Amino acid sequence: MAETVAIVTPCYRAERWIGAAVRSALAQTYPHWEHWIIADDGADYEALLAADGLRDTRLRFLSSGAIGGGASRARNVALDRLTAPYVAILDADDRFKPEKLERAVAALEHHAIVSVALDEYDETGRQLRLVGEGPDRELSPAVYKWTSLSMDSMILWDRRKTDARYDLDLTNMTDLELLLQLYRKVAASWHLGTPLHDYLKLSVSMSNGPGVTEKMIRSKREILRRLETGFYPMADASGPEGMARFLRISLGAEQSYGDAVAAKPGLLFEDHLEPMLRAALP
Repeated sequence: MAETVAIVTPCYRAERWIGAAVRSALAQTYPHWEHWIIADDGADYEALLAADGLRDTRLRFLSSGAIGGGASRARNVALDRLTAPYVAILDADDRFKPEKLERAVAALEHHAIVSVALDEYDETGRQLRLVGEGPDRELSPAVYKWTSLSMDSMILWDRRKTDARYDLDLTNMTDLELLLQLYRKVAASWHLGTPLHDYLKLSVSMSNGPGVTEKMIRSKREILRRLETGFYPMADASGPEGMARFLRISLGAEQSYGDAVAAKPGLLFEDHLEPMLRAALP
């Protein structure tokens, strides 16, 4: 019997983007999914999508019960309700490539956590870069971020083997924080090196909006503090220090990024960070 994948999508002022996200779910070659769309802004996304011709019995609609309560809270509302064994995260302004679920479900048969390479775009549709492309391979938590160096919202996991909820106290890096929780019971994840997830870098998003550098630094420092004090015990004992090592390098990159962008306008943070990681390969 084919397992069901619950796709979780929080929506805050997502009217412009949600249609493309839903279409990417409808285009999946793996049909056994349910798409949980959680309004965090009071909008009626069921009616909005229906007006755009997007109706399907696999679409499920919830409210976070708040206005601007945050993506983490909205995701947790769905995670507390759904019963499907597999979960996939899809932000409202992102898209799945058609084969993402089919290939990820096959990988979930042998690993409880699956990540995929990213195809990054700006809001005009211009491709920016790929992240994590290469051969499919197993990644321990100690080396995971040397491959998936940017964003962690493209993961899927088997809730029967490991599960978690999003941290409501962090403003940023909540996808990585969730992954640290998932690694408590899982010694390694599987990475699909084919770009199967379109990540849209919006100028006003949580990871790219005004004041984001300060918020990122605060969140990275807090996660690093937790790692250094044993807050995230992992099935792979080397995982916490490997993740901490990545965060120390990433924090250094944050501090020097402003000067780097001034010298090279338009420089992506990933392009600034990647050489530093390469120089410090585990």
